[in-house]
Order: sequence, then C-alpha cells, then structure tokens
Amino acid sequence: MKVVSKQNNSHMCLICGMNNSAGVRGQFYNMEDGSVGGLFTFREEHQSYPGRVHGGMLATMIDELAGRVLWVDCPDKIAVTMDINVKYRKPVPYNTPLKGRGMYTERLSRAYSAKCYIMDMDNNILAEGIAKYLILPVEKVCDASLDEELDIYVKDDVTEIDFGENR
Repeated sequence: MKVVSKQNNSHMCLICGMNNSAGVRGQFYNMEDGSVGGLFTFREEHQSYPGRVHGGMLATMIDELAGRVLWVDCPDKIAVTMDINVKYRKPVPYNTPLKGRGMYTERLSRAYSAKCYIMDMDNNILAEGIAKYLILPVEKVCDASLDEELDIYVKDDVTEIDFGENR
C-alpha cells in the first residue's frame, strides 16, 4: 500500500520520541486508504522474558498507532485513550523489524475507535487491539505546545508498506 505522507516524531514520547534513550523511535506514515502505518524495532531494553518484547510495550505501540489514526485526517487535533483492549497472538522478538497498522472502526465528532495490528515482515499478526479515544483541545491535555513537541521530521525513502491481507 502506498504512503501518502510521513507523520512527525516527538522529542520524548516512549514510542516515537527521537530524544528518548529508552524509546522505540518508531516511524509513522499516512497511507493511501486513510489508515496509519508504522515501522519500528523493539530493542533488548523493551523485553519481558529474554528474547521477547514486554506485553506492555506492545500495548503501548497499539495505543500509539490508534492515537495516530486521528492525525491522518486531523493533524491539528489530539485525542486521549479512554479504553484499550489488546490480544497477544504470538511472542514478539526484539531486534527484529516490525510493522503496524491502525484504522478507524468508528468516527464521531468528539470520539473514535481504531483497530490496530502489530505484524512481522511476513505479515503474521503478532498482536492486535481496539482502542477508544476522546478528542480534546490540546490545552486540556498538556501545557506545552504540541507543535513544539511533535516537530521532528525524520526523512526516509519509504514509499509503500506491504500489509498483506491484514485490512
């Protein structure tokens, strides 16, 4: 599937923060069908049992993907998680390139739901989740300007992401 544009990264977010030494530094893309795609690699610091990514990190990535779904069509808005449900299908290794995908399942004026997947590069679903979000004004969520926190653009040459049959 074709990438339409790339989303910015933040400074300190655990998932997308480029200045967070413990972070994943995931990269996120607006896809041609209105979904969000992500490319990322968990590291040993993100483990639970040796060789496996901690389930909390997987839930956090699903939360990030679902939150970024809003930015595909409303990049100036912000949403907060109301509810998240994660299903873990297979152990997820660290130091292995992965991809994620999120898309709306319901869109209202002040809230939305999104379905998300974490997959290996062979399109096997490793974890999936559904999250519900409340859309709020930025000033109700944080004191800092969102533009100042999310102002890192990491240039790359990603033009498409293969999600297989995971739609």
